[in-house]
Amino acid sequence: MSSNLTLSREDIVRLCERVEGAQTRAYAIPKLTDEYPDMTIADGYAVQSELRRRFIAKGHKLVGWKAGLTSKAKMQQMGVSVPSIGFLTDRMARPENSAITTSDLVHPRVECEVAFVMKETLQGPGCTAADVLAATDYVLPAVEIIDSRFSGFKFDLASVIADNGSSARFVGGGRPRYVEDLDLRTLGVVMEKNGELVGMAASAAVLGHPAEAVAMLVNILAELGENLPAGSFVMSGGITEAVPVKPGDSVVARFQELGSVSMRFTE
Repeated sequence: MSSNLTLSREDIVRLCERVEGAQTRAYAIPKLTDEYPDMTIADGYAVQSELRRRFIAKGHKLVGWKAGLTSKAKMQQMGVSVPSIGFLTDRMARPENSAITTSDLVHPRVECEVAFVMKETLQGPGCTAADVLAATDYVLPAVEIIDSRFSGFKFDLASVIADNGSSARFVGGGRPRYVEDLDLRTLGVVMEKNGELVGMAASAAVLGHPAEAVAMLVNILAELGENLPAGSFVMSGGITEAVPVKPGDSVVARFQELGSVSMRFTE
């Protein structure tokens, strides 16, 4: 993937600082391709890797990864043929039923996902959904709070990858289940905001099977020279569309077979 880099090391550091500032101080920035129109997906990952390096240097712990743009609808909407990935740190995790602040976010939105916890390390290329299922300890229901740092929530693939796939916060809950006890393709999911239904879908919306999204993630990691370590927490991508939230909102995601995840939002 590095062969497709167009950015210099200085450019990568400059863009990383721009994204880091927007993330840590919660303000919107123009999409990166406005200034660097030739930016490639590889450039986006170079910026993301620099961001991860900085967060870890500041004491954040890498706890896992997330797949983004994994539904056919989202890929078509963005005009892309592969999902994107982003990293997850311990500081993004929030407990179930907690109050999540929005003053430190730009455009918070919530989506329901199936999360995988790995018992074995996975290495690409050539990772398959069957490999993922065999290496999974258990799955649980989760809600990702995504937050694009780009003005007007408008971005392209290179910019969103540099922005760590819009990662912001995540909440796991419900009850963990073994994959062999479930049909992960047909799990029904309902999202309610303030008691009203705002989204419903089946887990097959994620590339036909959430494990396919995790396999793709492992194969993208291989292109970046990385693997997916045992113990990783992996978000497999939004099943429902992302719904905006603001202070005062409460959200419950109900998953067939997996229980529910709830949270509320404050200033």
